[in-house]
Amino acid sequence: MKAIVALGSNLGDRFEYLQAAVNELNQISQTKIQKISNVYETVPVGGPEQGKYLNAVLSLETELTAQELLLKMLLIELNLGRQREVIWGPRTIDLDLIWFNDETIDSEKLIIPHPRAIERCFVLKPWSDIDPDATLKNTKIVDLLKTLNCDDLLIFPSSLVTN
Repeated sequence: MKAIVALGSNLGDRFEYLQAAVNELNQISQTKIQKISNVYETVPVGGPEQGKYLNAVLSLETELTAQELLLKMLLIELNLGRQREVIWGPRTIDLDLIWFNDETIDSEKLIIPHPRAIERCFVLKPWSDIDPDATLKNTKIVDLLKTLNCDDLLIFPSSLVTN
């Protein structure tokens, strides 16, 4: 099954947190990273005043269910020092399951596709890097991007790699 995961960090060595998350995601059994987007520096959306984020998106193939993958992602966040003290506050790492095998899930702990993905440049632009033909809620991602102002996204000079 194919999944799309968004990564973000705005505390500490942001790039190193993203790379550590990629490394840990790649170590999940029955899961293999397929593609990784460019890394973008972005301004925060919502929440308290905070520093800029680095964001990326990756696609992976997995034999896990969406719920099992989510639990693995939450554990990675915990391992990398994520603290959930302030809603939409700064974080060492943020991993969001954006899309999973074209499924629709609406449970207390997981909503797929991610409900705010269609309005987030920092998700849609990197996703379009790795899959320009992807659709979300029956609309091509590249068309969704045309409705947003994504001028503040800057490509970061380093690239994430799988080990």
